[in-house]
Amino acid sequence: MSEDTRQDHISRKRVVYAAAGMDGVTVRRDETYRAADGAALAMDLYYPPDSIGGAARPAVVFVTGFTDAGAERMLGCRFKEMGSFVSWAQLTAASGLVAVTYENRHPAPDAQAVLHYVREHAARLGIDGRRIGVWSCSGHAPTALAALIQGGDQAVTCAVLYYPYTLDRPGEVGVADAASRMHFVNACAGASVDDLPDVPLFIARAGQDRMPGLTTALDRFVASALARNLPITVVNHAAGPHAFDLFDDGAVSREIVRQTLTFLQCRTHLRYIEP
Repeated sequence: MSEDTRQDHISRKRVVYAAAGMDGVTVRRDETYRAADGAALAMDLYYPPDSIGGAARPAVVFVTGFTDAGAERMLGCRFKEMGSFVSWAQLTAASGLVAVTYENRHPAPDAQAVLHYVREHAARLGIDGRRIGVWSCSGHAPTALAALIQGGDQAVTCAVLYYPYTLDRPGEVGVADAASRMHFVNACAGASVDDLPDVPLFIARAGQDRMPGLTTALDRFVASALARNLPITVVNHAAGPHAFDLFDDGAVSREIVRQTLTFLQCRTHLRYIEP
C-alpha cells in the first residue's frame, strides 16, 4: 500500500456505527469563531434533521489537540473534514443534538475560543448554552481535559473521552513523552484529577491499546477519579484496539458508540433545565 493510499484511507475512515437520520442532518459550514495569526478560524455546526428554527438544542464540541497544519501535512485535510469527525458529528446530530467541529491553529486556546463562542452566540446558533458537552479522543484528549479544568463546572456539562491520553502523575512522563513523539498538545501538563470539575465523564477504554504510555496513565486516571467519587462511566472494550470505533467493525464497538450517544443525550448528563 502506497503512502498516499494509506493516508487517504485513514482520513476517510468513518465510525463503524450508523443511525437513522445521519444523511438528513443539516450542516452550517464555516462559521467564523475567531481570528488567529491573521486568519479567520471557522467551525461547522451539524443540526438534527428539520431542526433549524426550532427549539434550542444541547451541543457537543469535538475537541482537537493536534494542529490542523500537522493534519494537512500528514493526511491531506483538516480534522473537521476527516471521515471520523464528520461521521461522529452526523451521528450526534441524528441523536437530536448539535455537533460542532472546527479548524485550529493553536489547539488549547482555540478549544477554549470555540466553547466561549458557542456559549456567547448560543441563541443565534440554535443552541442551549446551558447544555454543552465535549467529545475527544487519543492525543486530542489532553486539550479537552484542559478545557474542563480551566473552565471549571461552567465550561461544559459532560465529557466523552475515547481511548484518551490523560494525565501524568508527579514523577511520571508517559503522556509527556507521547506528546513529544506524536506532536499533540499536552495542554493539561502539571494538572491532576483533583483539578477536574465535578461533571459526568464517559471513558471508552481500548483493552488492546498499544499506544505508548496511554493505558498506564488512563488506568491511574480512572482509579483516581473513582477515589474522588467523580461521576465517571468507564466502558472497556477488552478486545478493542486503539481507534476501535473506526477500525473494529464488531458488535462491541457498535454498542459502545450507541452507549456514548445515549450518554450525550441523557438529560442528567447535559443538565436538563426546564424552560
